[in-house]
Amino acid sequence: MGPDVIIAVITAASVLGAAVVAAIPALLAVLKRTRTAVEDQGEETRAVTLDALDAVGSRLQARFDARLDDVRDDIDSVRESVAHVREWQAGHDAEHMIIGQPHPRGDGS
Repeated sequence: MGPDVIIAVITAASVLGAAVVAAIPALLAVLKRTRTAVEDQGEETRAVTLDALDAVGSRLQARFDARLDDVRDDIDSVRESVAHVREWQAGHDAEHMIIGQPHPRGDGS
């Protein structure tokens, strides 16, 4: 190897080294911007996800409340039916007492 080849290799290495040293701040700036953008997107995604979960929770709560109201209405209806049957039984028992025949059950209730 001649001296001109050694000088060319040293020159190329120094130019490459200088390019790397010059590119490091720009690379760090790009990495920082990318990290900041990813963090911002993460915050946006997190906020949208939480809003969606709140909406789903609200819909589920509304459905649950509607079902609960339906069950309460059904229970009220059954109570009314039982009360109606009891009124009918009382009237029927009274009819048996009025005509003087014992009730087939025998207890009068």
